[in-house]
Amino acid sequence: MRIAVGIFAHQEERRIAACLASLPLDRADIIYHVLVNGSTDATATRARTAAAGRAHVIVHDLATGGKARTWNHFMHDLLDGHEDAVLCMDGDARIAGGSIDALFSALTDNPSANAAAAMPMNGRLADHYRGLLSEEGGLFGDLYALSGRFVQRIRTRGLRLPDDLIGDDGLVAAWAHTDLQSDAAWRRDRVVACHEAGFFCDPVQLSNPSSWRMQHRRMVNYSVRFFQNRIVSDIMGREGPDSLPARLSDLYPLWLERFRPRIGTNWWFDRLALKRMQSQSISCASPVQPTQEQALD
Repeated sequence: MRIAVGIFAHQEERRIAACLASLPLDRADIIYHVLVNGSTDATATRARTAAAGRAHVIVHDLATGGKARTWNHFMHDLLDGHEDAVLCMDGDARIAGGSIDALFSALTDNPSANAAAAMPMNGRLADHYRGLLSEEGGLFGDLYALSGRFVQRIRTRGLRLPDDLIGDDGLVAAWAHTDLQSDAAWRRDRVVACHEAGFFCDPVQLSNPSSWRMQHRRMVNYSVRFFQNRIVSDIMGREGPDSLPARLSDLYPLWLERFRPRIGTNWWFDRLALKRMQSQSISCASPVQPTQEQALD
């Protein structure tokens, strides 16, 4: 058994040691890649301290941030293509004991599965999210696993997430469900929910101003992701992953006039998200034309 684990860490100096402490770092059949990306704090230093003396833990201090961009680098540049399974997790998460083996078993016990989802173990909505993952076959970027053969096909096809995509998990789940085809090939059983694997995340502390700021940024990012998903869904529905652009912002000029903030609690964050997307928009022609149904909220 050969397993690679990618740990995505951006500005995680307070949590990276706890993240690594939750992992079985001494196992010789697992190689860990700590992907410190675009960080200006002590994340890399503290990761190296936590991993000291362990040859199977490699800390990569990458100057450029962005999870999707870092995911591409991990898949195409750091793996050797001979892994039996590849796990992705966030550097602010801690995993439950036995989760790596449980995810690997979920994939081997379900030969048609391309991915396996770990479950959230804490938080007031944990039960709700576990139900959604079980029913809909989603993935949480905090912790999921891909089969080695699926990763090898991604590498062979040269498929990459758009560098400016917010969140890897939604598109990776779509790739897994469709077996790297268009949405017409969607099959629910290609992503399995693994209830024996789980992760813990620090809850938002309402009494902490820094938590409020972090949550505000997160909500704006969620809104950007909402609008990006309209673009991605249109491409995946009509053409499949080979037609995804290197940067979604290349397509913003075709879509932004059709987007409107949602009514309700998301309105303010959607407004800020659209303002950000407008600033990132560039004038370029593209053969990908959005449909009215996919573009409108």
